[in-house]
Amino acid sequence: MAAHPGGDGGVPALGSELPAMFDGVKMAAVATVLYVIVRCLNLKSTPSPPEVSHQDTPLARYLLKSCPLLTKEYIPPLLWGKSGHIQTALYGKMGRVRTPTPHGVRELLPMPDGATASFDLFQPLVEHCTGDDITMVICPGFGNHSEQNYIRTFVDHSQRQGYRCAVLNHLGALPDMELTSPRMFTYGCTWEFAAMVSYVKQALPRTLLVVVGFSLGGNIACKFLGENPSNQERVLCCVSVCQGYNALRAQETFLQWDQCRRLYNFLMAERLKKLILSHRNSLLGVTSSNISDADLSQLCAATSLSQIDDSVMRKFHGYSSLDEYYKQESCVRYMHKVTVPLLLMNSSDDPLVHRSLLAIPRSLSEKMPNVIFALTQHGGHLGFFEGDVLFPLPLTWMDKVIVEFANAVCHWQSGRPPRELSSAGEPATAWSSVSALFQRQWL
Repeated sequence: MAAHPGGDGGVPALGSELPAMFDGVKMAAVATVLYVIVRCLNLKSTPSPPEVSHQDTPLARYLLKSCPLLTKEYIPPLLWGKSGHIQTALYGKMGRVRTPTPHGVRELLPMPDGATASFDLFQPLVEHCTGDDITMVICPGFGNHSEQNYIRTFVDHSQRQGYRCAVLNHLGALPDMELTSPRMFTYGCTWEFAAMVSYVKQALPRTLLVVVGFSLGGNIACKFLGENPSNQERVLCCVSVCQGYNALRAQETFLQWDQCRRLYNFLMAERLKKLILSHRNSLLGVTSSNISDADLSQLCAATSLSQIDDSVMRKFHGYSSLDEYYKQESCVRYMHKVTVPLLLMNSSDDPLVHRSLLAIPRSLSEKMPNVIFALTQHGGHLGFFEGDVLFPLPLTWMDKVIVEFANAVCHWQSGRPPRELSSAGEPATAWSSVSALFQRQWL
């Protein structure tokens, strides 16, 4: 007689197989989740020293010997620090942890076109290790100002190392300061930064300068130095962090979904849109304004930075096309004219800066003896957090590297012959003879 299903000696009942089946599904689900976590957090990646590109010159050898952070491993927090997206998101939302509150004085500078530039000046808390009077002139990132957490952290660290800090507030970025002309900050306008530097030079005739730019601020800082040789007078060095160098190429890559850049593009566009609309009355209320109601209507429908740049931003300076705006405002056209020591820093996992753009600083470092290009494996966009497992430290690798590099340049300079005085009674640039050599080699 045939056995009945489920009976003794027959085929096992389906109910008895279900627990084992569910256990298998659970194990597969857990394995899938773990795989996704490992891939998304990039946990298999191992820390490594930055990839440093430079010419073999006495200055470069000295600076790298004096900057051990550029030759040692950068170790991000174990659980999440190897993800460029998380580093970028934490920077964007939190800025830094346990942010200090440095106390400075806000200076207002009337501009020729009626705009009012502003910057905050923070005095050093100790004497600089060389005994010199040195001021860091700092240009923050996209729509940022001196009150941002990452700027406050960096300023506090620099003050404690003997640096005075002057921090530009991008035109239109401060929430409690109205525009006095129909113009805001743009990708590469150097007018406000130049006004701040000029003020510092006149008010402090014996101070030397270290130029620092973050992201968009790096583009402005490098462009400012290359626009006119006189802009480099009394400048010891420049450090640029996480900039894209070429706005035209950068915006092309910003429309791609690779590394979620299109999503970042949308989020940044929404932020810029809100900032512009908060100054709607100022931008429309002057007869000389290049912005119309129709432009603001297009702005409201924009979903990318390039659309906002085309409808509003390029018109602040009368550019006839978006391509012209990007070409004229990019520092890539000016960087070969910068002759002071220049440190360019980027991260390989920066989701905002496409890897193809990094060929620009690498090429410069190979052609120009004053340029050092440092590329980290991790760090995201302006993240560079450090920490053991989960919680980041207040001070980042980026903050420490900038000050360490500036200290090295200051020590190199202090070991050279005393600076000669110019006819105006102010110190001439410490790099005049070296700069001339750099220019000849480049040409």
